[in-house]
Amino acid sequence: MSNGGAKAAVASVGAPQPLDWKFSQVFGERTAGEEVQEVDIISAIEFDGTGDHLATGDRGGRVVLFERTDTRDYAGHWRDQEKMDYPMNRHPEFRYKTEFQSHEPEFDYLKSLEIEEKINKIRWCQSANGALFLLSTNDKTIKFWKVQEKKVKKVCDMNVDSSKAMGNGPIVDSSISTSSKQFIENGGCIRNDFSFPTGGFPSLRLPVVTSLETNLMARCRRIYAHAHDYHINSISNNSDGETFISADDLRINLWNLEISNQSFNIVDVKPANMEDLTEVITSAEFHPKHCNMLAYSSSKGSIRLIDMRQSALCDTHSKLFEEQDDPGTRSFFTEIIASISDIKFAKDGRHILSRDYMTLKLWDINMDSGPVATFQVHEHLRPKLCDLYENDSIFDKFECCLSGDGLRVATGSYSNLFRVFGCSEGSTEATTLEASKNPTRRQGQTSSRPCRSLGSLSGVVRRVKGADNLGVDANGNTSDFTTKLLHLAWHPTENSIACAASNSLYMYYA
Repeated sequence: MSNGGAKAAVASVGAPQPLDWKFSQVFGERTAGEEVQEVDIISAIEFDGTGDHLATGDRGGRVVLFERTDTRDYAGHWRDQEKMDYPMNRHPEFRYKTEFQSHEPEFDYLKSLEIEEKINKIRWCQSANGALFLLSTNDKTIKFWKVQEKKVKKVCDMNVDSSKAMGNGPIVDSSISTSSKQFIENGGCIRNDFSFPTGGFPSLRLPVVTSLETNLMARCRRIYAHAHDYHINSISNNSDGETFISADDLRINLWNLEISNQSFNIVDVKPANMEDLTEVITSAEFHPKHCNMLAYSSSKGSIRLIDMRQSALCDTHSKLFEEQDDPGTRSFFTEIIASISDIKFAKDGRHILSRDYMTLKLWDINMDSGPVATFQVHEHLRPKLCDLYENDSIFDKFECCLSGDGLRVATGSYSNLFRVFGCSEGSTEATTLEASKNPTRRQGQTSSRPCRSLGSLSGVVRRVKGADNLGVDANGNTSDFTTKLLHLAWHPTENSIACAASNSLYMYYA
């Protein structure tokens, strides 16, 4: 074996084995032929920081919360066991917790514009005193919600003696003389000759209040409104626990969670003349550890990292991440498919994952010469870009996510498929799964040439090629562009994925 082959063999041995994904649960599963209501289609998914709670938002403005139940028996020590060398292999189970109406449809009379109730993003905030806090937003308005258990109290023993009750009228005792009372308008009494008989009233019982049950109550604590002229596409919490950002097509605003009537504009890409507009903001996210840093992506396929310590208005970026196109391959669709629909920071803050129409790209924030890895997702659709443009599918905005350990990335596709790629050195993992009870029905494993470690790339781009027949079954049928998996989320500490297929929430584990 040649020296290069030996190195490749060592790299492949060191790479993690592909995960064996299994179906866990489904909520809101459709029956065959069932028509889905537009308002029930899921439009946002988010795990909280612990992974014990999951929130979904839909196009009807509702937020539905789920809580994990299989960890309760391990409440005292399951986190300690996770730190041990052996896996727990526990089947993750969630149950419906509560739901509430977050947003209602509105109408902007000044602009003659309808504002949809659709939930665009959900972000969890730090919990406190047993209460859950989260932010939800539609196109224009962000709301801060508190969800807490409240004891429902009820009066169970009234001051009524059935033996002396007369229909629905008052109970009158013979020892009470009411003829001597003179009442005034507001119910006061001018003269009162009433006196308690010796021994009191045997029929008098004080009301008894008891707590029958506990109900989850969702209360809107604050509303952050009137700060965006264009549709909000992102909200992101800061690691300081006090502030968050909201981004629309042209501006990014900084908010304090406690102050709803003012925000600070920190990024503004709006030109003096709108005819000079060449790109818009598509996604924005705070760095998970450094509260002064955030990244935002653009419709031109670039990602800008900014440091809020530099100036109040961050007109200039600290770093620019973009991949230059080959001028010989440019076409009418080049800029459209280069537009980034979603970005996510890795948990350690070292890498950024971006999703454009064709690919997933992993960027090292210390290396702005190009992505350290590129994963082909829709390369097989390149010959069909004209058709995709005609039916507007080319503008679909797919989300992406990273595993908590940073070893894998995932994103959705058409025909209710989603893809999981290994991004560690030497990994060739590229798994295709279907959002159904049999996720591996259309699974495909692909191989690629072994690659060097991320630390020794020296600007060389690593490409992991996906299966070119993704979305094409054994009979040669093409992808179903009407069924698309846009939204998915990875559990923060375990290999568990939640994804939305229309109005159904599917959950998988490995």
